[in-house]
Amino acid sequence: MSKKQDSFYFDNFIACAEYACQAADLLKQILTDFKPEEMEQRLDEIHAIEHAADEKKHQMTDRLAKAFITPIEREDMVVLSNRIDDMTDKIEEVFIRIYMNRITSIRPEAIQMLDIVIGCCKEVANLMGEFADFRHSKKLKEGIIHINTMEEEADSLFISSMRALHAEREDIFQVLAWREIFEFLEKCADACEHVADGVESVVMKNS
Repeated sequence: MSKKQDSFYFDNFIACAEYACQAADLLKQILTDFKPEEMEQRLDEIHAIEHAADEKKHQMTDRLAKAFITPIEREDMVVLSNRIDDMTDKIEEVFIRIYMNRITSIRPEAIQMLDIVIGCCKEVANLMGEFADFRHSKKLKEGIIHINTMEEEADSLFISSMRALHAEREDIFQVLAWREIFEFLEKCADACEHVADGVESVVMKNS
């Protein structure tokens, strides 16, 4: 298979990871300058990114359906493509939970967790930039470890945030709403780690 044909797949992985970065950055912008009255409009903005990511993923699956030879196993490419797309989906889900629960102010822990998620997304994008050269890249392992470390930081912050939340029992609605939001923020970091795990699996299979 030619390098030009191979590059379609790897460029697609990069583009899909960059959509996740866009979604995370937009969510940070929305939550930092939070205006509840604008949430419906912002929902359209973040959904547009998620839709564009889906379209990019479909380009990958369409090409794979017709390809005779692929640079790595077809099943691995489908799994990796789905996992990258899941990053953007989970970020949109955070926004949807804030929107549906009619949140009126943002807890600082949410911004802290989102900062970790943004770091994870950017590291995944970097990982995808290295992935085409996965047989020789010396940076892939370092990137995978970095994502794993950030996911552990997100887990730790999730636990402390939930503990602090449950100490505030005056408004049970707020407790339940923020439980769900924190859970989805944690799932965002998990989604990034799942991509890193997928890359590591491909490297091991092809070593």
